[in-house]
Amino acid sequence: EAGLVARLRRHPELGDVTLENVQARVRTLLLMTIANRDGGIVVGTGDLSEKALGWSTYAGDHIAMYDVNAGVPKTLLQFVIRWVANERATAWSDSDELRKTLFAILDTPISPELLPADADGQIAQLTEETIGPYELHDFYLYHLVRHGARPGRILDLAAGAFDARYDEETLLRWLRVFITRFFGQQFKRSCTADAPKVGNVALSPRSDWRMPSDARCDAWLAELDAR
Repeated sequence: EAGLVARLRRHPELGDVTLENVQARVRTLLLMTIANRDGGIVVGTGDLSEKALGWSTYAGDHIAMYDVNAGVPKTLLQFVIRWVANERATAWSDSDELRKTLFAILDTPISPELLPADADGQIAQLTEETIGPYELHDFYLYHLVRHGARPGRILDLAAGAFDARYDEETLLRWLRVFITRFFGQQFKRSCTADAPKVGNVALSPRSDWRMPSDARCDAWLAELDAR
């Protein structure tokens, strides 16, 4: 492993999407092998935001025996971790160390961690630089799935909700990414593991969300192009 990391640092061009996906599938293979040996199950950690965007490797972290977080959006997970650190951890033993760990998790940039950190220990992959802010995607997801809002309506709502934090060009850019990925990655959701329903938005193919994997987003993007 150390040799691979050193080689990737010398030749970063080797760290392409093929290598990333191979690593994700190997991780899953190892976990399922251990679970099989020990009579356990693999619990998936992918959340609702990642399910919506298809931000997982097919047959890699996309697969588990049970997806415990699949009904919880990324922003809610962060809120819960912060709430536990501030409101509950102080009542538990070793609370200082626990709070320190929880806040370290919150301060760590979101990353798929499929490429090693650089020689200075800096994270090589930042998820939100690639696919956009999760606070926007969770907002888009809620209004699309819960209210069936059209793209123009979602954009107008986002402009009001986020006010001066994002200009219209930025909101539009990431809404296009959301729509494109939401439609294009349905094939991953169509064969995903069972999961609990936590909020009023869920993407389980066996209950709440039924969508053909070959659905196209052309009409949705055309509405944004016409603005």
